[in-house]
Amino acid sequence: MTAPDPAATNALGNETSPYLLQHRDNPVHWQPWSDAAFAAAKRDGKPVLLSIGYSACHWCHVMAHESFEDDGIAAAMNRDFVNIKVDREERPDVDQIYQHALALLGEQGGWPLTMFLTAEREPFWGGTYFPPEDRWGRPGFPRVLDRIAAIYRDEGDKVRANADTLKSALAGLGVNQPGGAIARQTFLQVADFLLSRMDNTHGGLAGAPKFPQCALFDLIWRAYAETGNPQYRNAVLLLLDRMSQGGIYDHLGGGYARYSTDMFWLAPHFEKMLYDNAQILELLAHAWAETGADLYRIRADETVAWLTREMLIEGRAFASALDADSEGEEGMFYVWSRGEVEELLGGDAEAFCEAYDVAADGNWEGKVILNRSQRPMLGDAGHEAMLERCRAVLLGARAARPRPGLDDKVLADWNGYMIHALALAGAIMDRPAWIGLAAGAFDFVLDEMTLDEDSGGGRLVHSWREGRAAHPATAEDYASLIRAALTLFEATGEERYLAQARRWTETIDRHFLDSAGGGYFLAADDVPGLIVRAKSVHDNATPSSNGLMVHNLARLGLLAGDTALLDRADALVRAFSGELNRNALAAPLLASGARLLETALQTVVVGPADDPDTQALVRAAWQSAAPARVFRRIDPQDRLPDGHPAQGKGLAEGRPAAYVCQGMTCSLPIADPAALAERLTQRSPA
Repeated sequence: MTAPDPAATNALGNETSPYLLQHRDNPVHWQPWSDAAFAAAKRDGKPVLLSIGYSACHWCHVMAHESFEDDGIAAAMNRDFVNIKVDREERPDVDQIYQHALALLGEQGGWPLTMFLTAEREPFWGGTYFPPEDRWGRPGFPRVLDRIAAIYRDEGDKVRANADTLKSALAGLGVNQPGGAIARQTFLQVADFLLSRMDNTHGGLAGAPKFPQCALFDLIWRAYAETGNPQYRNAVLLLLDRMSQGGIYDHLGGGYARYSTDMFWLAPHFEKMLYDNAQILELLAHAWAETGADLYRIRADETVAWLTREMLIEGRAFASALDADSEGEEGMFYVWSRGEVEELLGGDAEAFCEAYDVAADGNWEGKVILNRSQRPMLGDAGHEAMLERCRAVLLGARAARPRPGLDDKVLADWNGYMIHALALAGAIMDRPAWIGLAAGAFDFVLDEMTLDEDSGGGRLVHSWREGRAAHPATAEDYASLIRAALTLFEATGEERYLAQARRWTETIDRHFLDSAGGGYFLAADDVPGLIVRAKSVHDNATPSSNGLMVHNLARLGLLAGDTALLDRADALVRAFSGELNRNALAAPLLASGARLLETALQTVVVGPADDPDTQALVRAAWQSAAPARVFRRIDPQDRLPDGHPAQGKGLAEGRPAAYVCQGMTCSLPIADPAALAERLTQRSPA
């Protein structure tokens, strides 16, 4: 009896990814990324059609509806290809390789990614979205399929030449550009270059589309904290002001969309990603600590409220994303008409419409995206209370609409970003519940996303959904969660977080570190099926693992008094610093990590946790808006680690005291919270 052909049916029904499950009923015989799928391609002499996307991707949905749900197109795909579908959020290691391959072909990357591979996983041609027929100067997908199948069948030499060329070039993904130390002057030159690229009217980088670019603005904020240059400060505050009052912000439900399609922050692609909101929350907390502005506090509160209301999984961890589409149309869930608003709000409608740009003919494709860009200043308490009541009415009405899809998989790295942001913002803004929320998500990762000691030595997995943990953890998972553990340690003083950060650092060193060239590979040394192990310091929508690890090694070394870790952080900077010569925008976390090594303010508060004087000093330390601060509180009877510059420091005349140390030199005891805040915000002008 002949065994069934594993590639002759759609095999996505048993997957965990919401994105893959969206495609389980396609007539395409989709296969998950697996050895079996590539073995079938080799057996049948077929090329592989690799399609990569994610659940909140609008153009992924478009191509699915136009092509993958079409019986005729699916028949051609099934006849001539082995078809593999990948969720780029589950397998960023796979996505990175083939996105780079597309770039080597001279094409701009993005999703959906459509790549054609040999049975040995080697790319030989590709693109992104293809329409179902020739359109917009792009070839129709059926014509692409016919041409690629013919070339693979009849022009094997051409396929082999393309594959060899790309594979050779892809080897560069594992090579870093070393250099020397990143001096203060270089760091500030990067910050100044960023300033030259700013939109000084609407905020953010000039042009459209506009993305939050949080890593770049974190560098600018750190430059302000170091120098006091108001241009740096103003660039970050303008970004936050315009985003927070623009249409990219959900004024009813809270949270920020992925990006704006225009330069005004008005019209987003409406998907909400966990990682964007984590990084924006961190910036909001720093901006509030600096300014005390109500806008930043309100947006932080509303964003965390959205997070707890719509994104919590099993009451602890965080879902990945909310889709842009509902009812088959982008943004349908979020937009309004003037008539709807007037009917719901009655006598308050006129004032609300004036505040939120609600015009009769709309402000986007005939519909209304709520925004306060035209009148960004907050009104008096009575006016804002009225608007809040109106928003609650509209939010209640919106809740009855068909909702966008929720991608409810839990990703280790994205949860790490949010755990860090919640713990940091909770400490800065005095929100203990946020720190508790962060701690719950952290424990979820430990409980549900860590392999048993017997089977994997306590190794992390990358993804979890509905009780199933899957996919190999990446360096970004470890780097993100190490940072989260360190921030939770600073915010709570619980030693278990510091111990966990050490364990994960040992694991990332053992399985990801390139002992020859320096730096961390994205994939572990025991992940099968990759034609190259990529290694990068470039910060994109999320921070790079190598940039984060500079910060992590520096903070862990400072907190533990371990100079060997500080030396390793410096070596990691030097392993990648040559990248800044090629692209000043490439590695902001690397540059700011180098400054953290040089300028870290180790702040120690000595005093009982329940003493009001201790608490006042702790608040002053956190609210100093000093991103180079490395903090810990100890009880008077406790001892700091050997090698810590504040070892042996204690109470000052029986009262709680703070010590600020730079290098191995510490200040005299500081008992006054205002004096501590002043010490932590001292700047060194450029």
